[in-house]
Amino acid sequence: MMHMTFYWGKNVTILFDSWKTDSWVSYALSLLALFLFSLFYQYMEDRRLRFRLLALSKRPPPPQSQTQSLGIPLLGGAAGKWAPWRFAGAILFGVNSAIGYFLMLAIMSFNAGVFVAVVVGLGVGYLLFRGGDGDGDVVVVDNPCACA
Repeated sequence: MMHMTFYWGKNVTILFDSWKTDSWVSYALSLLALFLFSLFYQYMEDRRLRFRLLALSKRPPPPQSQTQSLGIPLLGGAAGKWAPWRFAGAILFGVNSAIGYFLMLAIMSFNAGVFVAVVVGLGVGYLLFRGGDGDGDVVVVDNPCACA
């Protein structure tokens, strides 16, 4: 039976029928795995944002051509859309989105221990990887929603 409210207990199915916990050891190991996966999510998000900043700083400024000043978008400026750094950024975004959805689906098991492990892992990961060290070198306004 699938729970539709939060519950505490060691018997939980996480994502797959094969990922079931039936002992306190398997439950603790599953919570540890979800905690580490949440840390990895924050690490990957930090790498993605830093890569984006690096790519934006290395990109040459767009040329002011006659076609751009006339407002004809199809005649100029399309080369930047196919740059290798954009493909790499898209891959990092896809991987990070997949991890985010994986964590969301794990929380949808409605087990309170799973919820706590993921939320604490995200918080600790943010503190370790994205909390900033006071130098202020990473300032990116980005939507935190994985589906955006």
